[in-house]
Amino acid sequence: MPPTSTNPSTKTVGYIGLGNAGFSMASNLPKAGYSLIVHDADSSKAQKAASEWPNTTAAPNGSPSAFADCEVIITMLPQGKIVREVLLGDKGIASALKPGTIIVDTSSSSPFDTQALGAELATHQLELVDSPITQTYMHATDAGESTLMVGTDSDAAYAKVEPILRTMASYIFHMGPLGAGHAMKTLNNYIMASSICALSDSLVTGQKFGLDPQKMIDVLNVGTGVCFPTMDTFRRDGLTGRYNSGFGLGLLVKDLGITQEFMAKQEFKTELPELLRGYLKYGLDRVDPAADHTACLKGWEERSGVQLKRTEKVQDIPREDFEHRWKGLNRPA
Repeated sequence: MPPTSTNPSTKTVGYIGLGNAGFSMASNLPKAGYSLIVHDADSSKAQKAASEWPNTTAAPNGSPSAFADCEVIITMLPQGKIVREVLLGDKGIASALKPGTIIVDTSSSSPFDTQALGAELATHQLELVDSPITQTYMHATDAGESTLMVGTDSDAAYAKVEPILRTMASYIFHMGPLGAGHAMKTLNNYIMASSICALSDSLVTGQKFGLDPQKMIDVLNVGTGVCFPTMDTFRRDGLTGRYNSGFGLGLLVKDLGITQEFMAKQEFKTELPELLRGYLKYGLDRVDPAADHTACLKGWEERSGVQLKRTEKVQDIPREDFEHRWKGLNRPA
């Protein structure tokens, strides 16, 4: 599994944004032989990376000149507008970069903002690639086993960044031109949000009727209602009350705003993104702004008047349940 590169042709990579996912994603690069220059708004995170990883230097005060020798720079920031500010704002690093430098944005951003930013960067002879992340399980970033969805207008740029991306991901999909990665990301999170809201509705109303929430999850995981929240996040972090999956509720609410914009610009009428965003925003308004997305259950509990029964100890999903599913998915025609 990743990291894979041992003698990379691109020697020095910049990495900006060392949050929950960014820190673990970036940690795979020096293991694969890259020299890394890191920066985060929280300087202690950059210093921690520099002290713990080989061939890693913290950019002093995020100085643009620290990234001057980087051929590729990766950003992992909360949203596209912050990515633009880091690159082209008053203290942006774009002015210090060499012509031909490739910026890979792994953040969750609007595909339309990404396309606009790509056009701006092109006037500085810089190239933008979007490569947002999703995962087969939470914290897959720790082992470089993420999934990346790539958008780029340049085959040459894709060929150059692909070996770098492969140190951080087991699955890489070239989705199409610039913005296509972020379009796929917003649709991925839209589908996930739909399952979260349906599951949360079901848990509170099921318990009202007399069903046990954990047993509901167990049934769904070997039934047609199985989804990422039942298998991973809400099983491990929601029903336990830990609320510590690593993905923020505020980010999911933000992503659904991107989905609303995306659907409108495709001239497709649907009320579902707005409904989902409203339900999740209700939960967000009742917890800390930095709360985990599984804490949205508190909003459902308030609206339903039900305090969900907590799972005291999370049991591993039995191996035979996975084998049973695999056999069914690959049944003869």
